[in-house]
Amino acid sequence: MAVALPIPPPRYGLDPAFTAAALALLATGLVMVASASVAVAEKSTGAPLYYFYKQFSYAVIGLLLGATAFAVPMRAWEQSGFWLLAFAFFLLAIVLIPGIGVKVNSARRWLDLGAFRLQASEPARLALVLYLVGYVVRRRVELQSSFKGLLRPLVPVVLAACLLLLEPDFGAAALLLLITFLLLFMAGARLLHLGAFALAASGALAVLIVTAAYRLKRLMTFTDPWADMENSGWQLTQSLIAIGRGEWTGVGLGNSVQKLLYLPETHTDFIFAIWAEEFGLVGIAVLLAAFGVMVWRCFRIGQAAEQRKNLFAAYLCYAIGAWLGAQVLINMAVNMGLLPTKGLTLPLISYGGSSLVTVCLMAALVLRADHENRLERARAPAGGLR
Repeated sequence: MAVALPIPPPRYGLDPAFTAAALALLATGLVMVASASVAVAEKSTGAPLYYFYKQFSYAVIGLLLGATAFAVPMRAWEQSGFWLLAFAFFLLAIVLIPGIGVKVNSARRWLDLGAFRLQASEPARLALVLYLVGYVVRRRVELQSSFKGLLRPLVPVVLAACLLLLEPDFGAAALLLLITFLLLFMAGARLLHLGAFALAASGALAVLIVTAAYRLKRLMTFTDPWADMENSGWQLTQSLIAIGRGEWTGVGLGNSVQKLLYLPETHTDFIFAIWAEEFGLVGIAVLLAAFGVMVWRCFRIGQAAEQRKNLFAAYLCYAIGAWLGAQVLINMAVNMGLLPTKGLTLPLISYGGSSLVTVCLMAALVLRADHENRLERARAPAGGLR
């Protein structure tokens, strides 16, 4: 007599480690924006918690849009590659039009949407990554076997990078090229072809640095900020002072001195320096661990999707994990004087609606991939896929 094997129950829910790390970083970011921006907010607006309230509203918007993105199946994202590419170029082009794109400090990077100012490069890069992942899945054999297969996805990436440089947004362009390189590497492109791409991209970026006076000045300041600490080296030296004051355990939440109008951009690009001052080396280790969990789970969820032949979800998770890890390390390296200033935020921590909403969308896409993994696992027969 045959014995019926029990059907495994559906394993719904969200990846606990990824979700916990993302929510913890989001909450930490809100606290740090409130702490780091209190002096600059009081000086510029008269309301010490002005930037906290705005960041909180951005977080709500990000969570709502993330929930919407989570409800969209991976197949729909995969089939929308052309429209996502068109949307990315629309944003990158329209922001350059005088009267439409908002110009701040010689950079035209924002679109004024009334209550919300959108930095076009953030959602545009995510749309480009979604398009690139779709291409990698469709043309994987060609990508792995010929230079032509590698060249095709590079054309829109290079065009997008050129538009970013016109804003100008050197950091966003460099990060986009880095993500593209890592995605193509993980997709199995030949190392010789990737090496040629890396050399060409590095050479072009180097030329852009030495031919632009302000970029060259940043590079020279980065090599020795103490040589002109009262002028061009001010921001980096104040950041290093903040990090040094933190020592092992920090001076305590809210007790930073450098945020009292000494260090510029305390709540945006250089919020990590304030975190290091208030929580020390121990706090830095905790922050790195939280981001490490997010990146680790991105790759594990992607690996599970690849095992189930859902290559779009797999490569998307790999790309998002690489993006998050690279941007975190670049931001921290800039704050510590290991890289020249790039203008890249610390994901989920720095003030900025465009960045926060985009990272929430990225997290939602990873959780959607995990959700589909769980559904497929629940449908698998006993003894089958695990």
